[in-house]
Amino acid sequence: MDKIKVLFICDDNSLRSPMAEAWLNHLGAGEFLARSAGFEAAPLNPLAVKAMVEVGVDISSHQPTKVFDLYLSGELFAFVITLCHPASAERCPIFPGVSRVTNWPMSDPTRDDLPESEKMDRVRDLRDQIRERIETFIKNMRPESND
Repeated sequence: MDKIKVLFICDDNSLRSPMAEAWLNHLGAGEFLARSAGFEAAPLNPLAVKAMVEVGVDISSHQPTKVFDLYLSGELFAFVITLCHPASAERCPIFPGVSRVTNWPMSDPTRDDLPESEKMDRVRDLRDQIRERIETFIKNMRPESND
């Protein structure tokens, strides 16, 4: 059986989408193949790396990708999931062959003017929210759950 290909997109592919990509590849191994990209490509946020390492998932080798570069490569996805404000999600190109596009609006807590410790706590909360969404996504995609 072919893996279900999913693309996660956020503003700069440095926090939300890399965590979502990692969670789906980790929790849905064998069934899914996740990629991530951003409208811009910024360096991976060290708070994302730290938060994911705390739960045993290493994303330190993630290389930021621009969504339009991925689009131009012609790669096909069954699902495109944006993890940004709905207005930003409208910038997403229409990928050929995509059967479903959805938005999971989540803010980037590292952009708020907060002490570093509070940013880290909010990144942990975001990490856990993304995991819950991924677990629900996997459950809904499994044939036995659709009876």
